[in-house]
Formats: sequence, structure tokens, C-alpha cells
Amino acid sequence: MHVIALSEVTATMTALVGGKAAGLGELIRHGEHVPDGFCLTTEAHRLGVIPTAEVVAAYERLGAGPVAVRSSATAEDLPDASFAGQQDTVLDVTGTVELIAAIEKCWDSLHAYRATAYREAHGIDHQTVRMAVVVQRMVAPAVAGVLFTANPLTGRRDEMAVDAAPGLGTTVVDGAAAVDHYVLDDAARPAAGCLTSAQLARLRATGERLQAHFGCPQDVEWAIDADDVLWLLQSRPITSLFPAPPRSGKPLPRVYLEFGHVQGMLQPVTPMGMSTLRAQIAAMLAALGVRVEIVDIGGRLYGDLTDLARDRSSRKRLVKLLAVDFGPRAQAVMRHVLADPRFAPTSGGARRGGAPGAASLRTAGRAVVGILRALARPEAARNRMFQAIEQMRVRAAAPADLRTAADRLRFVQARDADDSADAIMWPIVAGMLATALPTALLKGVAGPDEIHAVLGGMPHNVTIEMDLALWRLAQGAGDHRQLLLDTPPAELAARYLRGTLPEIGMAAFLDVYGHRGVAEVDLGVPRWAEDPTPVFAAVANYLRVTDPQQGPDQRFQRAASAAETALRDLVARARRRRPVRGRMAGFLLRRARSLAGLREAGKFAGLYPLRETRRQLLLIGADLHGSGLLDQPDDIMFLTLDEVHTAVHQGVDLRGAVTARRAVHRRELRRRTVPVALLSDGTDVETVLPGVSAGDGTLTGVGASAGRVTGPARVVHDPGTAHVEPGDVLVAATTDPGWTPLFLTAAALVTETGAIMAHGPTVAREYGIPAVICVPDATRTITTGQLVTVDGGAGTVTLHQPSAPEGEGRP
Repeated sequence: MHVIALSEVTATMTALVGGKAAGLGELIRHGEHVPDGFCLTTEAHRLGVIPTAEVVAAYERLGAGPVAVRSSATAEDLPDASFAGQQDTVLDVTGTVELIAAIEKCWDSLHAYRATAYREAHGIDHQTVRMAVVVQRMVAPAVAGVLFTANPLTGRRDEMAVDAAPGLGTTVVDGAAAVDHYVLDDAARPAAGCLTSAQLARLRATGERLQAHFGCPQDVEWAIDADDVLWLLQSRPITSLFPAPPRSGKPLPRVYLEFGHVQGMLQPVTPMGMSTLRAQIAAMLAALGVRVEIVDIGGRLYGDLTDLARDRSSRKRLVKLLAVDFGPRAQAVMRHVLADPRFAPTSGGARRGGAPGAASLRTAGRAVVGILRALARPEAARNRMFQAIEQMRVRAAAPADLRTAADRLRFVQARDADDSADAIMWPIVAGMLATALPTALLKGVAGPDEIHAVLGGMPHNVTIEMDLALWRLAQGAGDHRQLLLDTPPAELAARYLRGTLPEIGMAAFLDVYGHRGVAEVDLGVPRWAEDPTPVFAAVANYLRVTDPQQGPDQRFQRAASAAETALRDLVARARRRRPVRGRMAGFLLRRARSLAGLREAGKFAGLYPLRETRRQLLLIGADLHGSGLLDQPDDIMFLTLDEVHTAVHQGVDLRGAVTARRAVHRRELRRRTVPVALLSDGTDVETVLPGVSAGDGTLTGVGASAGRVTGPARVVHDPGTAHVEPGDVLVAATTDPGWTPLFLTAAALVTETGAIMAHGPTVAREYGIPAVICVPDATRTITTGQLVTVDGGAGTVTLHQPSAPEGEGRP
């Protein structure tokens, strides 16, 4: 079949007619006004020959007048890839010669550079894509434009947005002229600009109808002709929207704060990781007397803070509490939320669970004792902690008598919290308090950057020890240096796992640190022992450091010496100006240097049981694969524990669910921006805050590690394949301990999220490299190779070369 009328096209025919034609056919079947037309199918494109006679006959049936000729590729107008503007449209085509030429132009645009690059960015195989072409009668519009059934700027789902201009809609979609912009909600709108109030009401009603029919927010192109007839030219999913929170069923709005970046994670969590993390985080917060529901939004961990925001007592402390782990961006959005009348305190309070119970009081008592013990005798506290971690490592191993999938599942489901938590938790909290309190004590005596200098080169940090161990491995590579530099990391990893790589000390390194990885708190993510590709990539980066003075061991020692000197000078000055506060601050800062480095140890310890849980789940997955219930063993990471139980005990085939979830996970992995906070109507709270600018060429963030460096930027999305030269400025959305090997060659760090005491800034301080965090859109504004100056004291990033990110047009 080469030519088919649009009225005969159904939504199931995408492979034959492409995404655009399938959408238009669905609009016609839904009773909408769509210009009459036909589709030249992908079968003709596959053959590579335009069936001229069929096309001409179909064109003549349309009346042989002016037509619009539009691309309709099979990968177009998809839920996660719009291909807006990536393939060609030709308007006002008249006559068969022009029509055939326009079809050829649409075919050729399938392999144009912009379309090819777009497919590569979305992981779409070029060989699988075919091009159909839509031919429709031209509408002579009096006014035309685009309707978004959800606000594309803020994400708010109960608002629609309309851009409109007189004449052809291309002036709107191409950005070639000024347009009238409308935001529609339930309120009536007076006539304004080029649209009447009646036309605006009709567009809103149309949007509601289309969204209800297609089941998701729509991006609709439309035109209104001289007879005031509204024609629909296209309707496709809005691909840029972040997923909305689940419906709460409650009348007042709710607020959700993103929790994943606390662990350096903005990538989506696998379903298995989500099912375990939600319970673990909620239990950890409950132990501290805070009850927060953890919600899955777009595969990310969001905490529902609504009840805390509306409680008269907790809302007073909420912004301050966010400073330590969540950082300034989270604090800014929460200040905005607390000022919103819809989140005003409710009578009697709204905190779940009411007044603190006996369990919370017992926790508070243990906390006081544990913190004071650690502050009084930090060395003893460290020894108790490291003993507890070793005990946790030993106890994490599964018993040898696990034989069946049911045995392994019982083991995974029965894992309880470790009773050594106090020995690990309270020294960490003591170190965090010792780090945070001096800022207030030294107000007017020392600035934050001076205090940060005292926190450089911090001892007792397991992540720093890991990085330095990897540095020593690289330095000992000797005769294998060129092999490690010239061979792709993935190939080196494969050779290591096969046992065909020369001995370089990797086995010993992975024996200690192989349970780590990027996004390591997600059960569904491979550990370094399973896939050491990122480790080999880091080794190659280290081998590029040729100046011994720039070696991380030397940098760490210099940072530690500078910190001790800064501590002595600061304490002496503080005691002269404010004797009592100076003594207190000095005591706390010394304790900070003894205890704050322990912060990484808690997570490091928790990864031991996580590694064993993952190992047992993969063995269960292998059994289910052998039974034909999963396509591959690691499919189990796209199920929940409850679903695994049904597969193991009832033989339920869950392959369909796995396939669907993998597709969603792949789509979310491509998302580069994750909202800091969302309201229940989908609003990205940060988008409604007033903009802050430091002027042309300067990005403003928060200084997290003092110092000033100028160097070429290196924007990194995947640390496993990153090539970082000595002196590069590392720019990333966020970082976790799995990223820190990159810091050993980087000259500075810039991130989009984070808190001053988070993993990335902490390690940056300990290596003595400047860091600026919470720089919105840094990975999109800054380009690799661009010369930038990072000022960790001022909290600024200055761009010395203009950056011109590519925009997207539309057909």
C-alpha cells in the first residue's frame, strides 16, 4: 500500500504512515476538523520510488489546489521524542511537479544532519526509521498558532498556554515574529491580541477534549480561517514535561521535594531500587521523629513535605533543616512554598503522627548521648565506628545453605536494620554539627570561605582513601601504561572479567571497593566488581597527570596542611576578638577535622548488605530466566519484591511489565533536568521564582570550596566514559562518590545541585579544588572546551567564550 487517505488511518498504523499521519487519522476519527488529505506510506520510502501516478490521482481527488506537504517519520511525534523541526515541511505547494519535488525534500530530510543528531541523542536506530509523507489541503488562516494543554514553562497541568499570530502558523513555530501569548485556566478571558474571548474558550475546550482522548498533555497546532472554523493541523504529546505527581485525592495542593540528589542521583531509579529505597528512607526519617512519604515521580525519589510545611512547629525549622543535605536551591523553593497562602498552617497542625512518641524520645536520648560521646572522645568514636562497619560487612554475607529462588527471596525479604546503627550514625551527626555550628559562632569574625578552608584535606574519609588507592594503582601500572591509555575502558573491563588482562592490582582494589559504583544506592545498578569500566576510565585519566605536584596525593597533603594552618590562624583571631565564642568555635572545628570525614563511612557500610541483596536477586533472576518467566536475569531489577514473590511462588510471567518499564527507564535516563520541587498540579516550583543574574557572562551559584581557577570546561553526563584532562573544570548535574575519581584530575567542580556538605563539595575541599554548586542549567549553558573561571569564594562561574546552544524548531 503506497497511498492511503487520512480518513482511513488509525492510531495502530504508525509503522506504515508515521507518527504525524497516525495522529491526524486519530483526530479525524475523534470527529475533529482536520484538513482533508492523504499519506504516502513508508512502503514507498522503503522501495525508494515515488508512485507518481497514485500520488497525482490522490492529489486530484483533493482538488489539485495548494497543499501542505509534511514529513511523517515512524520515529516522529512519539511520547518521548517529538522531532519538532527536525524534518521538513513544504507549504503552499501547487501542481504535480512541485508536489513530487516536495515529497523528495521530505524524504531527504530523514537523513539531514539535524534529524540524525536528534535520533542519536534519543537512542533511536537509524536503520529502523522510515519516512511517510502527509499531503493536505492548505488552510488559509486568519490566525494560527500552538496550544499546549499543560503549561510547558512551569509544568502546571491545570493551565493551558496558547501562542498565536495572524496568518500562517509558521510565524509562531519558527519564532520568526512576535506572537501573542495567553495562559488559560478556568477563568474567562477577555478579547486580547489576535484572538477573541470566544476563540480562546474554544481552544481551551478543544484542549480538554484532546487531552482526555489521548490520555496525556498535548502540543496542538491549529488554524482559524476567515469563516471562524477551527482546524487542527497536528496533536502530539508534550515531550518536555516532567511527569506529574500521582493524584493525592486531597483538595489542597501538596509539595514534593526531590531527595535523590542528596545521594548524588538525578538519574531514574530502577523499580527494584525504588521499592527498597522508599521504605529505607522513610524508616530512617521516622527514626529521627520525621514522617515523610516517599513518592515515585518520573523514577525519582520525592518526599511529600506538605504536612511539615503546614505544621506550625515544623515549618519554622524546615528551611534551616534543608541547608545541610539539600542545599540552597531546595531552601529557596521551600521559602516560596511557605509564603504561599495555600500552604498556610492548618488549625491543630497537620503533622502525621501527632506529637513525638516514646520511640522518638528514645531516639533523641540516644542521639544526645552518642553525639556527646563522639565530641568528647573522637578517636574512640572512630574506632567503634570502624569496628561496627567491619561487623556489618561480615554479617552482610548470605548463609551458605540458600539453594532455591524461594530460599533466596526469604533471605532478601527478612533483612532487618543493623543493630550497630548508633555506633555509625552519631559520630557522623557529631561531625556535621561540628562543621555547621562555627559559621554562626564566628559571624563577623570569619566568612564561610575561611571556614571551608579549615575543612580541606579532611582525614578519615573512605571515599578519599578509595580515590588515593586508585591513584596508587595507576602509578604502579608501569609497563602497562600505554595499554591502559590506548584501549577503550569497556574493552579493558571485558578483558579483566575474562581474566586476559595483565595484573595491575585491579583485583585487590575491587576486593575492597568493588561494592561501589555510580548511583550505588540503587539496587538495580551494577557494582564496579560487575562492570569495572568506570574504574578503568579513571585510571586512564590519572595516567594523563604528568606533573608530580599535581598528583592527588600531593594535592591532598597540601590541602590538609593549608587547613591546619588556617585553623590555627582562625582560632587565634577569634579568641582575640570574641574569647568565649572563639574557644567554642576552635573546639568544634578541631572536632570537625576529627569527625567530619566520617560522613562517607555510613553509606560505605550500607553498601555491603546492598551488594549481597543485589547478588541474591540476580540469582533469583537467573532462575526465573531459566523458567522462561524473564528474558534475562537482570530483568528482575525492573520488578518489585512483591512481584518477584508472585513470579517465584505462582509462576506469574512479568515480561510484559519489564519491557514497558525498561522503555520508560530509557526515556527518563535521557532527561537532563529534574525539578528540585513539584506541586501536586505539576508545577516546577523553581520556574515561578524570580530570576537571579550576576550579569553577562557570569553564572551564579553557591561557593562550596574556596579558590579561583581558570580552565577549559569538561561537561560530563556519564563518569564511566569521561575523559578528563589535568586542568579541566568538571561540570556535572550532580556527583556521588562514584564520580570522585574524576576529581583527582579536575582543576575545579561545577554542579547544578547539591549542598555544601554533600559528597562532591566535601571531596573537592579535601583535594583543595574550587567548587561552585547549585548553578542552574550549568550542563546546558556551559559547553565542553569553553574557557571558564570558577570562583569558589564568590560562588560564580564566568564564561570567557560565548556559548550558543542549539535550539529546536518545529515543522
